[in-house]
Amino acid sequence: MSREKKMTKKRKAGGRRSPLAAAALILIGLVATGGVYAGATAAVAATNDDSAVSTSHASAEDGEKLFQANCATCHGLNLEGTDNGPSLMGVGELSVEFQVSTGRMPMQMQGPQADQKPVQFTEDQILSLAAYVQSVAPGPEYPSAEVLDGEGDVAHGAELFRINCAMCHNVAAAGGALTQGKFAPDIQDTSALHMYAAMVTGPQNMPVFNNTNLSEQDKRDIISSLLYLQNEQQPGGFTLGSLGPVSEGLFIWIFGIGGLIAVAVWITAKSN
Repeated sequence: MSREKKMTKKRKAGGRRSPLAAAALILIGLVATGGVYAGATAAVAATNDDSAVSTSHASAEDGEKLFQANCATCHGLNLEGTDNGPSLMGVGELSVEFQVSTGRMPMQMQGPQADQKPVQFTEDQILSLAAYVQSVAPGPEYPSAEVLDGEGDVAHGAELFRINCAMCHNVAAAGGALTQGKFAPDIQDTSALHMYAAMVTGPQNMPVFNNTNLSEQDKRDIISSLLYLQNEQQPGGFTLGSLGPVSEGLFIWIFGIGGLIAVAVWITAKSN
């Protein structure tokens, strides 16, 4: 091999990149890309934070559109009511949230009372509807978290429930029948917010319990006692729906007397 070829080969060998250089370039690229992404994410987050207030202000506007499309036929464009539905003046956000989030509204048809059914709106839409009604005709508002915390006087709440509520809702909160096709629903799975809303707004045939009838602390105690019932195991075993002597008597009639008759028939057949 000539000297010139050797020199050319050495120059080519000396010009090759080290394998570490490629790894370094990849690392630098990843760091740069990560930095750009982090900066863009922070900018988007800041934008979302800045627009959070405007979104909350716009919820009433969204609620107005939902109301006009789904509620105005019965309640009127200005909440004034019609022949098909009552006025919503003064019902407040608490009543709207209760009625819509339990599926009672919109009603499918006129009847003795609005029954629960699958909810037709999302949580955000329900809050928007409530915010719109509250902005037009203010009424009862959401309670403080303390009222719903379940840390009230359970014994006092149970006594108040027996005095004020059990005649319709049953002492075990299992509900009961009323007159003319109406009924008091069971509240064994009802949320604390909806218990409070029912007491304050008086839906269907329920009376309104304002602070003159039941103070905020009284309401807290009643809610605490009902939440206690929901979480407490039944010491007597199978509750038979907690409907009292009707279901218990039917159970005894069918299984108790039926069992005695079966034993008597067995004894007779055995003796024969």
